[in-house]
Amino acid sequence: MQNRVLIAAAALAGLATGVTSRAAAQSSTPTPQSTPAPPVQRFGGFVPFHRRTPGDPVQIARGKALYGVNCAGCHGVDLRGGDLGGPNLLRSNVVLTDLNGELIVPIIQGGRQDEGMPAIPLSQEDGLAVAAYVRSVVETIGMQGRPPSVGKAAPSVLVGDAVAGQAYFAAKCASCHSATGDLQGIASRITDPKSLQTRWVAAAMRRRFTTSSTPGRRTITVTVTLPAERVEGRLVRIDDFLVTVGLDDGTVRTFRREGDTPRVEIHDPIEAHRDLMAVYTDKDIHDVTAYLVTLK
Repeated sequence: MQNRVLIAAAALAGLATGVTSRAAAQSSTPTPQSTPAPPVQRFGGFVPFHRRTPGDPVQIARGKALYGVNCAGCHGVDLRGGDLGGPNLLRSNVVLTDLNGELIVPIIQGGRQDEGMPAIPLSQEDGLAVAAYVRSVVETIGMQGRPPSVGKAAPSVLVGDAVAGQAYFAAKCASCHSATGDLQGIASRITDPKSLQTRWVAAAMRRRFTTSSTPGRRTITVTVTLPAERVEGRLVRIDDFLVTVGLDDGTVRTFRREGDTPRVEIHDPIEAHRDLMAVYTDKDIHDVTAYLVTLK
């Protein structure tokens, strides 16, 4: 019995010695140090601050087509939200932090069905293409939430035919306007072609109601015919119940309206412009602008 105890004790001592020796050997042997992979930085916020490598143009083009068929209805053609109520992807933290589809694709495949996002029947490859397209759009966002167009040259509106514009002007505009009269030098006064185009096109959408005692050539006037008198002046205000007329002496008169009584006739100098709004084509607008920029 005593011999067995001594043998067991010796064995335990030897085991302890072996463990200690191995521990010492391991501690004395340097272990190779592997270089840790740089952490993937994911920044939240409105604008993606990290830099992505440019995507594959072929994959992005495929993703754009797939997005248009499967996603645009909810998220909009421009990714800003669509008619079916999908969120604005340009503000999505998932989109802003996705690097290689690792966040977007799982959602496409049904990861957020409990939040109202249905699963889209796209393969892994197609999902990655959609993610690549979405990232390519997000990468155009300017800093501090500026729109994607910031930093890009604005397209020129001067794409029309000035000769065709002159012909259109002669047919539709010359009865009221003249290149040697009211429009003489207009391109020198409004030097930016886009502003010039906006000015003449948007003029038809502005109605000038005024209380000024000095009417202008574009001032809207009104005639109110009553049983015992006829009142003419500048149109100050009109609705279904009242009409207010500014008189030449600076005073105003307001008349109650009940249906067609009293008779109210509005004289709008730019009514012809307003009527043409339903007739203009994009070509007409660009042609007329190309002609107007020559009037310097």
